[in-house]
Amino acid sequence: MAKADSQSANKTGKASLEQVLNEQVANLNVLYVKLHSYHWYVKGENFFTLHAKFEEFYDEVTEKMDAVAERLLTIKGSPAATMKEYLEIATIQEATGKEDERAMVQTLVEDFATLSESCQEGIELADKEGDEATADLLTGFKGDLEKHMWMLRTYLG
Repeated sequence: MAKADSQSANKTGKASLEQVLNEQVANLNVLYVKLHSYHWYVKGENFFTLHAKFEEFYDEVTEKMDAVAERLLTIKGSPAATMKEYLEIATIQEATGKEDERAMVQTLVEDFATLSESCQEGIELADKEGDEATADLLTGFKGDLEKHMWMLRTYLG
């Protein structure tokens, strides 16, 4: 989280719930583009399986991104909404375009872990603020990410 830490920390050096949620929005947008790249450029004997799985993931990411952004608006926050903001805030890197199918899957495990860690941070902040709805949203998201990581790790062997 090095990039976002310096940008998202408030005056006390701690991230606010709004900042953590914006990091989620930014990361989900970068991941959305990355998943499309992987969907279009995957090659190899697992093409059909991965092509379909990457599409499933980017459809899910769209829903999560919208849910987090709308939750931000609900709690009177302002979600990031430009590519410039996403790239400044995101802690997930864009696809290079040179990944083979195994590297694509491994990178997604790492990206999902980054999102899961950020969810945990958001859950803790939401709990401190008594914001059960945000904590619940992030808890569900974290559970989905953990399942995806398990499945992708199993795929990698």
